[in-house]
Amino acid sequence: MLFTKKIPSLRLWLLIVLFVLLFGVAGYMLIEGYNFFDALYMAVITITTIGYHEIRPLSDAGRLFNIVFIVTSFTTFTYVLARLTQYVISGELTRDFTQKRLMQQLAKKRGHVIVCGFGRNGQQAAKTLRAHKIDFVIIEKNADILQQHNDPSLVYLTGDATEDEVLIAAGIERANSLLVSLPEDADNVFIVLSARSLNPGLNIISRASTVSATAKLYKAGANHVVMPDLIGGTHMATLVSKPDVIEFIDFLSGEDGESIHIEAVGYHKLPPVMRDKTLKEIMDWKKTGVNCIGVKDENGKFCINPPDDIVIGKDMKVIVLGTKEQIAEMKRNVGE
Repeated sequence: MLFTKKIPSLRLWLLIVLFVLLFGVAGYMLIEGYNFFDALYMAVITITTIGYHEIRPLSDAGRLFNIVFIVTSFTTFTYVLARLTQYVISGELTRDFTQKRLMQQLAKKRGHVIVCGFGRNGQQAAKTLRAHKIDFVIIEKNADILQQHNDPSLVYLTGDATEDEVLIAAGIERANSLLVSLPEDADNVFIVLSARSLNPGLNIISRASTVSATAKLYKAGANHVVMPDLIGGTHMATLVSKPDVIEFIDFLSGEDGESIHIEAVGYHKLPPVMRDKTLKEIMDWKKTGVNCIGVKDENGKFCINPPDDIVIGKDMKVIVLGTKEQIAEMKRNVGE
């Protein structure tokens, strides 16, 4: 969808046609003294050039007005018809209806993810979000990139993500997270600054190409900064040193492992009866088959394979691993 503020062409042309029709009605009523219905009839048969006789002979002033009205209406309607034909054939009509549909979808979104940039990183992020059934919106400046995918299920804006109005149109104020994956670090810093001011509680994850840009992105308000080249190199080296472990992690995060999920259950999500209890008590409560693989304490530090007697207190989270069905059942339980 091209993000613009232009007046819809179809509505404008219909207003022009209506204006010409009212001009004719007013002229016949004022000059010839016709009532509204007779004036409307005369205006319609004149515009459409049907050739019916006048209701009664026109005066000289009426004939002069009729000449002006015929020339005006013929010229206007010829132009409008040509523009309407071009409007339909060029696909602009379809695009306008698509834009309206997408804007309606955007207005309903709450707690979604906004992906800025639909290059390689953005496409992979969208693919993973879709695999985990997370609602997202794409902002991409290059319309050709989006057209290459030709996916009607994508909700997107074709615009510059560095502009506040584009972020607002994507629902930045109602969004849960923002993924910034533009190739230029300067653009990413600018987007992070704008997004943080528009939504102070937003979870912002940005791409960076250099170490210096990483520091700037954190200062701008990013929660997390990812360097794809660094991760890629580390991943390749680890495939040599620990191939089985990396393959397993890839399985969990890839499409093949879609049925396997890792979830973080926060203290505030636990039922009141399970708060400030030991890990064993929490995991034994309404068992669903999930396994605890870690705990995040109130200081943000992780404890892998935590002891059963650790107490889950305020601001702590339990990291669990299980199948898609087990995780879904666990969420239903903690939601009670």
